[in-house]
Amino acid sequence: MTGETNLAVLLQSMQPTLREGEYVFCTVKAEIGSYNAALDGLAPIGLFQEAEGLTVILSRQQADAAELPYTTIFCMITLAVHSSLEAVGFLAAITTLLAEHQISVNPISAYYHDHLFIPLVQTNRAMHLLQSLTQLNEL
Repeated sequence: MTGETNLAVLLQSMQPTLREGEYVFCTVKAEIGSYNAALDGLAPIGLFQEAEGLTVILSRQQADAAELPYTTIFCMITLAVHSSLEAVGFLAAITTLLAEHQISVNPISAYYHDHLFIPLVQTNRAMHLLQSLTQLNEL
């Protein structure tokens, strides 16, 4: 299964789904390949290695318990359509719409779905806009 690439189909069938919980982005010092000690006791939903450190995406509750600092609290919206990693314009259409309404977004593409991390205070507005975008693109 390679996922959908047709932009109209993606937009019409994206099914934005608000995931339960609050999420944060933190950073920990970790060398490539030596994550175990830095992640002891954590169950992150995402990791990304940068030169400055390991970015860890996890629940706010876990970050607080581990006393990890963060700056913003996010909701996570999963776009339920199985999008191809080679789809062109899908995230651009979404991020453009959100930017037009002054909503920041941190999108993450995984194998099956795209996930949007939106500041928690903008959750309802972002969900409304995404649902509107789906309706505008009905086939």
